[in-house]
Amino acid sequence: MTDKNIISQILEAWKVNNRMNLMVLDSLDSKSLEARPIAKREGRNAAQQFAHMHNVRRKWIELGAKDYLGRMKEIDKDSKITITLLKKSFKESESDVAKFLKDALQGKAKMKGFKNPVTFMCYLIAHDSHHRGQILLALKQSGMMVNQKVQYGIWEWYK
Repeated sequence: MTDKNIISQILEAWKVNNRMNLMVLDSLDSKSLEARPIAKREGRNAAQQFAHMHNVRRKWIELGAKDYLGRMKEIDKDSKITITLLKKSFKESESDVAKFLKDALQGKAKMKGFKNPVTFMCYLIAHDSHHRGQILLALKQSGMMVNQKVQYGIWEWYK
């Protein structure tokens, strides 16, 4: 396997993770963005969780690889957060992080605070996955479960 193939596979894993976020977003409506986990009624609602996921991507790029900040704008968690805004933001942050990862995997960039770009990507994927789980739990507890296509689809990384 060549370095080019490995880089391509790593970037594909990052894109698949983002596709899972978009799949969940595509299944929601504006009412479902208000869902909160029962145990944390004062905690973040689904919209704020998604905004936080995007903002963490943005903050790491801003702090550790500012040249790759691109079009990413911070989402104010207290503002009106729409599905359209979230989808646009996730597409932008996926793209900017992918540009950084590609250059970093080729030795052209570094992320402050991480030993290597794969570790950074795994951190972001773990963070996204944690919050996707919280969002899905909040939806379930609020009686707004996502459909089975999404429930199973988020595990179909092989597609």
